Amino acid sequence: METIELLQQYILDGELSKMESLILDIQASPDAETRYMAAELLGEYGFLQEADLLYDGLLKLMPDEAQLKIDRAGVLMELGEEDEALLLLTSIRPDEEEYAQSLLVLADYYQMAGMAETALQKVEEAAGLLPHEPAVQFAKAELLLDSGRYAEAARLYSEIRKSASEIAGVRLSDRVAEAYAAGAAYEEALPYYKESLEQARTPDVLFGYAYASYQSGLYKESIRALAELKDIDPDYFSAYALLAQALMMDGEDEAAYRTLEEGLMRDKFDKELFLSAGKLALKTGRPDEAEEHLKEAIALDPEYMEAIHALMSLYDHGERNEEIIDMFSELRREGIDWSGLYPFAAYAYEREENYPDAYEFYRLAYHEFKEDAQFLEKFALFLLDEGNREEAIEVIQRLATLVPDDPKWSSFLENDL
Repeated sequence: METIELLQQYILDGELSKMESLILDIQASPDAETRYMAAELLGEYGFLQEADLLYDGLLKLMPDEAQLKIDRAGVLMELGEEDEALLLLTSIRPDEEEYAQSLLVLADYYQMAGMAETALQKVEEAAGLLPHEPAVQFAKAELLLDSGRYAEAARLYSEIRKSASEIAGVRLSDRVAEAYAAGAAYEEALPYYKESLEQARTPDVLFGYAYASYQSGLYKESIRALAELKDIDPDYFSAYALLAQALMMDGEDEAAYRTLEEGLMRDKFDKELFLSAGKLALKTGRPDEAEEHLKEAIALDPEYMEAIHALMSLYDHGERNEEIIDMFSELRREGIDWSGLYPFAAYAYEREENYPDAYEFYRLAYHEFKEDAQFLEKFALFLLDEGNREEAIEVIQRLATLVPDDPKWSSFLENDL
């Protein structure tokens, strides 16, 4: 068996002692090609320290070999030895054939380091050297996509598609669709998703197509794609929430609720699914199930304000004052003091005839709910019942401005003043 094949066999069989012994033999071998192939193989399987030793030895023999510098730099970056890697890469001269490749590796490094503009500069320099090389243009498009320049990325991917349908295992139609969708150009993305689906109906592409269809108002098309996706991969959890939304938009509330329940059977740790199920349970006349779903969402995230607000709203609708007050008080004890819950506390205390606390939370809520006519009306009536006409007039004046078509408040002001 050839040396490299034997090394791979030891790796696959987990015979690490034999592998290490063979690596020592390879290190001592005068055959530079075998040492290079072994270093590549070890790097591919994650034996980075061993690969680095071989690359280091080869560089001692051939210190000016640019490709070796690039290969070792890649391994060093994975090992966290960025400074040494950068020294190797920056030692490659612009007149060397591998200079453009070194620029792409540098771009990868700067991108991972969060230095997007520097990364793009390196790629653009490489593109200037190899303007017709699809791989270089692809690297630039990837950076544009990653940095949020979606329209530019889509245009460049489309340009690359004229000479290549796939680069580095990535279909260009996928990337064009992804770039358009990321920039909210959903209708433009759809034909590219369709083209990708003609090649392979993979879960990710189906979901992307379904989402773009949903955003384009093509709810039935979204439903069809998501149903197929669930058949292919029932554990693709994101599909359930989107399918439920599409079904609701298509007027199929009952089917949407069943979809959410199906999703929750597979993923009991998705707070957003529980929230959606809770809201839809309310809409479809299932208050007990709604309460259960909302409580599950809050159990997963005790500070999940949207679920807390929905549960408070459910309690308020049923005038379940004790539950509102207990929940509100417990949240405040835990340091969660959200002004969006003040109206519920005010209404509950008022119904319980605890007027001082009701007034306290009406006043606290007033600062945030000055544009909420329903709240202002309740506050005004409360103040009038309490005989606080001066403050009531302030609230009613604001209310009359918000709802000028309601004559009772303007009439009240005219008669009072």
